[in-house]
Amino acid sequence: MLKFTANGQHRIEMRQLIKIALPILIAQIAQSSMGMIDTIMAGRVSAADMAAISIGASIWFPLVLFGHGLLLALPPTIAYLNGSGQRKRIAHQVRQGIWIVLLISMPLFALIYNSYVIVDFMGMEPRLATISSQYLQAMAFGIVPYLLMINFRGLNDGLAKTKPAMVIGFIGLLLNIPLNYIFIYGKLGLPAFGAVGCGIATALVNWLMMLMILIYCYRAKNQKDLKLFPQLLEKPDWLTLRKLLNLGVPIALTLCAEVTLFTIVSLLIAPLGANVVASHQITLQTSSFVFMLPLSISMATTILVGQRLGEQNVEGAKQVSYSALGLGLIVATATAILTLLFRSQIAQIFVSDQEVIAMASFLLLFAAAYQIPDSIQVIAGGALRAYKDTKAILIISLLCYWVIGMPVGYISGLTDWLGTPLAAQGFWIGFVLCLTFASVFLLLRLRQIQRIPATALLAHLERIK
Repeated sequence: MLKFTANGQHRIEMRQLIKIALPILIAQIAQSSMGMIDTIMAGRVSAADMAAISIGASIWFPLVLFGHGLLLALPPTIAYLNGSGQRKRIAHQVRQGIWIVLLISMPLFALIYNSYVIVDFMGMEPRLATISSQYLQAMAFGIVPYLLMINFRGLNDGLAKTKPAMVIGFIGLLLNIPLNYIFIYGKLGLPAFGAVGCGIATALVNWLMMLMILIYCYRAKNQKDLKLFPQLLEKPDWLTLRKLLNLGVPIALTLCAEVTLFTIVSLLIAPLGANVVASHQITLQTSSFVFMLPLSISMATTILVGQRLGEQNVEGAKQVSYSALGLGLIVATATAILTLLFRSQIAQIFVSDQEVIAMASFLLLFAAAYQIPDSIQVIAGGALRAYKDTKAILIISLLCYWVIGMPVGYISGLTDWLGTPLAAQGFWIGFVLCLTFASVFLLLRLRQIQRIPATALLAHLERIK
């Protein structure tokens, strides 16, 4: 009877996770589609314009991701306060999040606006360097609204209201297309800016999406009791800021460590030839797209586990964690099988060159293999965020990515220490290995946290809330 009840509870938790995760997934698809549309529309101007967006994104993305990571401290904090009946303290967290946005935006704006220093150092062709620099200067004006939008999205996510971000993300995507058309090709009497027009359009879309989420939060009936807007700006509270940053900085560094790993691998294999690079990029793009599924479950896990802990329901928090891992395992097994069965067809979506298709099809075997450990590690990490154990995630990530994954990939891919160099295959072996270790270590850490007596765990969470 108990087993049946537990199984029934798992199904209930899985349904709740899917309900929260699905809008997050759709919002992520909308966000990634904006970058794809920018590339396609700029590519119709010239190859240099399309390349400039790729170069600009490689500089913009890691910097903005750091600011984004800092603000990911808000959803678990707000979920905990919401679950514990301390809703009156939520507005304070959001207002202090605004200060984090303002403080981090200043150095980020300076770095992005003056990124011509980085571009010039790369020694590229002058015209490409000019377009890339001007594109990033336009993008820099979108950094503040983007991070403010993430701040208020953190409020809604923490309250388990993930649909607003989905709707706003799709409206932003729809707005991006005509704005790109106007600024890239020079319509309505404006000059044709080419790739720089993508930067202008993206900055404008960021401002519009920020205004939309502000309007939603102002009008949402479920947030009226928070009293957020009567005093939206308040003095910095250094105690609250320190608590948020203690959670957010490890998250930001973890995200940057992961992104940097894949960026450096792409640079290391660049001298091996266009076909090797193309096959690697096809595999990376496919796995990145699939990764949005477990990532959405992970974010939903953070929200629901945080709520249960706020309700002082420690067993319920465990139940959500187990349900999320089970759901992630089901999803990852399905996507791994699909990747395995249709790897040639997936490669053919990107290119028609038979050699590249054959190379990518083989690399996709590794992408299929790592989807299960990747799903486990990101969902276990999402649960640990709810327990506010972000420093452990950072340590494990640095260990697995840079002490295990990168050395194994470099040695097997580019050296003859273990035999014939395996090129991109060697790095994908490193990816599979590091994610497998990460999944094991994060599961062990989650188990360790969940073994802490409920009274001691809740007392700790109450101290750092």
